[in-house]
Amino acid sequence: MGIRGLMSFVEDHSNEFFTDLKLQDTKIIIDGYALFHRLCFNSDLDLRYGGDYDSFADVVQKFFESLFACKICPYVVLDGGCDISDKKLTTLKDRAREKIQMAHSLSVGGGGYVCPLLIREVFIQVLNRLQVPFVQCFSEADRDIMTLANHWNCPVLSSDSDFCIFDLKGGFCPLNSFQWRNVSTIKGTGDRYIPAKCFSLDALCRHFSNMNKALLPLLAVLCGNDHVNLPVVETFLSKVRLPSGAAGSKGRRHHRVLGLLNWLSHFAGPAEALNQVLKQLPKKSRGDVRELLCGSMEEYLQSQVKLQDFFQHGAYSCLDACGLGLPQWVLAALARGQLSPFISDALVLRRTILHTQVENMQRPNAHRVSLPIRQVIYGLLVNASPRLENTSGNAPPPQPLAFREVERFHKNIKTSIVAAVELPKDHCDLSRLTELSVASRRALLLEALKVRPAVLDPIPASLKLPIAVSCYWLQQAEAKARLHHLQALLLGMLLGPLRAAARGPDEAGQCWVGALALCEELQGARTPPGPGLDLDVAHTFCQWQSCLQMGLYLNQLLAAPLPEPDLTCVYSGSLAHGLCRRLLTSASAEGLLRGCPEAQQLYECLFHATRSCAPAELFLPKSKSNSKKKRQKKQGSSGSKNRVGAISDMGSWYEGGNRFGLLMVENLEGCMEASELA
Repeated sequence: MGIRGLMSFVEDHSNEFFTDLKLQDTKIIIDGYALFHRLCFNSDLDLRYGGDYDSFADVVQKFFESLFACKICPYVVLDGGCDISDKKLTTLKDRAREKIQMAHSLSVGGGGYVCPLLIREVFIQVLNRLQVPFVQCFSEADRDIMTLANHWNCPVLSSDSDFCIFDLKGGFCPLNSFQWRNVSTIKGTGDRYIPAKCFSLDALCRHFSNMNKALLPLLAVLCGNDHVNLPVVETFLSKVRLPSGAAGSKGRRHHRVLGLLNWLSHFAGPAEALNQVLKQLPKKSRGDVRELLCGSMEEYLQSQVKLQDFFQHGAYSCLDACGLGLPQWVLAALARGQLSPFISDALVLRRTILHTQVENMQRPNAHRVSLPIRQVIYGLLVNASPRLENTSGNAPPPQPLAFREVERFHKNIKTSIVAAVELPKDHCDLSRLTELSVASRRALLLEALKVRPAVLDPIPASLKLPIAVSCYWLQQAEAKARLHHLQALLLGMLLGPLRAAARGPDEAGQCWVGALALCEELQGARTPPGPGLDLDVAHTFCQWQSCLQMGLYLNQLLAAPLPEPDLTCVYSGSLAHGLCRRLLTSASAEGLLRGCPEAQQLYECLFHATRSCAPAELFLPKSKSNSKKKRQKKQGSSGSKNRVGAISDMGSWYEGGNRFGLLMVENLEGCMEASELA
């Protein structure tokens, strides 16, 4: 969540409301969403190129190593999907618009904060590698975090101002004053600690005439949080004369926070204060406003979810989730982070949000290229439970197999209606999906990715899914992939095996000659911070990442018929962009690999696999390829004809033996083109 102006207000009064803390030898509950955003945005990572996931993973590892050095036991709690009521949809759409503006700013050389597309998945992979205990809640995690922290009497680490409202026994440590990079030592004992600041709710209440803590949830909803942003609240604020408070308060938001705290301190409890709020409003709206405000204030009560049971026994139970009749394996996989909140939103709300990347805003959004993969995902989810009908407060989609997608449209957002694929009967029962053989689930995955199983046979297990996704991406006309794009991606995939080889012999006991030198040369190819962004290259790699994301989600939903790849070894944005520059100017892939025969052999294996699925024009000399494009342009116009072409390609795929390709073609043709501007 988040309360407008509250965090900066209390930080401006740090001496009154915070105490210095030497954090050591304790459990700590970490708001995972806040942490990975903080580490992503405050570690000098270049956000323009779509994610240097290896560099980000290094930062995450160093963070937890600092905790381990101080005998701090972290428990990470991640947000899940959206609430069943979808009451935050307006807020989420506003944030999506803000991210589009920041992504555009980054794309033209300005500033901004946009998380790379797969940052959450990379964060979870690092947690698993370091064996850091974590849980993914079914929906928003704040109340569950508060309840667990109070059960264990330990502090919470977050940047969310809602934790200034919760009554936390062990206190709230804001991330921006948590000095994990400055581990210190106590003289005499040698014990190590992390300097931090701890917010004191008691000190805040004492400062405002010993006000009742129970009044603070009303402060949150009157200031405005993610759930409440009512014009009638503005009406109340305009009518009531708020005390002006101290002269040092800054800005309108600080004035509001200070004035409301002073005003609320005059009431014995929330019921009395709420009645005074309602008296300022028209009588006809009081009942609805009371219900909404009371409901929002309940968001600050203790949760019924007992996360300690999950961390101690692996059992996760949430009443909201259990009431939906979802398969037990799905609930367990969501709690373990083995399924994404994207899956949860599609299941529960029939609505997903496609996150904008730093891409070319003049072109259709990069997620369009992975639409057929999402349609297969939706097809697997569409009959999950009869209890899911009309769970959202929003009107259901007009078609029984339809899902809504909130996506970028130029520099705004729109909501599109997407038809799910109607799958064969043996794949329609989500509760029994994991009972299918691995071969059946793998066949379904590869059919969705338009890849023949034999293509992947020579590929190392760790790279099978990225190569399958690359084969799919190359077949999408909208991707406009070029040879140097493919070569850059494949060269980047060598970095993981090269790093392993540089540390010693591989599993077969073989040493890779020249591995360390090649590893260093590839690292040196990264694009430095200075050069501008090639928008067409960026857009192409954004499309590939979207395919990888949806391929990863489909693989997870099918219970991993292909091994999940280490994403830090699959893609580095600055490396991919830097290699593109080199390949277009002075270098060749073969020349780069000449000094390491084993790496060259692996590259040729990857290249051969992807080449078998790529259009022939990808390998034509540039002049011939351009001539072919001109002929194609004369033969047909853009827009709907391009979509028809894509559908025809899928029809050819079906003729090649795909079991449900024709159904996908029919669904694409029937997919509603009419979209509502959100």
